[in-house]
Amino acid sequence: MSSTRELTVNGLWKNNPALVQLLGLCPLLAVTSNVVNALGLGFATILVLLGSNIAVSLIRNAVSDAVKLPTFVMIIATFTTCTELLMHAFTYELYKILGIFIPLIVTNCAILGRADAFACKNKLLPSAVDAIAMGIGFLLVLVSVGSIRELLGSGTLFSDMHLLFGSAAQDWQINLLGEEYKGFLIAILPPGAFIVTGFLIAGKNIIDKQISQYQAANKAKTPKGSLRVRTTGKIT
Repeated sequence: MSSTRELTVNGLWKNNPALVQLLGLCPLLAVTSNVVNALGLGFATILVLLGSNIAVSLIRNAVSDAVKLPTFVMIIATFTTCTELLMHAFTYELYKILGIFIPLIVTNCAILGRADAFACKNKLLPSAVDAIAMGIGFLLVLVSVGSIRELLGSGTLFSDMHLLFGSAAQDWQINLLGEEYKGFLIAILPPGAFIVTGFLIAGKNIIDKQISQYQAANKAKTPKGSLRVRTTGKIT
């Protein structure tokens, strides 16, 4: 069974669902025109992922392989519906902006993949940790893409945060590039999402390569242990 640290590192970096597995790219590319959209979809995905992983783990010994896949889909659809109703009740304006991409969480391969690859084979606690790590990893990529696109597209960060956090977030907007910034249109259009995501994936690959080279260099420099010397007889 994987340790909590290993599950966390896998979810956030080594096996990140968006940057490594390349799962859930449709909503990632579609709704990340700003930070608030990214946060809304990210939180919704975490809720569904956590609930479905826990439920699948609890019934893992009671479901046969013949009905495993449809059972998982029904569980995911149930938690997606609950999340959709919560957003409809508390963040209705953001819910309308995200539109079809909230119910489409049911078809997110990242969620079904974790249910089939991990939750159905592990106990409750590791399954919950895996869900949280994978969900946060996906959220961080969403927010990274949303931040870059919003900054380049309009010169701001954290605009319209009141849609998610209420009236207390009315003044959270930051104009980093000034009031006169005209914006970089392609950043908020669909091609901008592909370009930013591609750069993030490339950046991660470069970092992984540098880490691998550093570890290999340190391993090569490590001196071998001294040989054991065996003495016999008396020493005078």
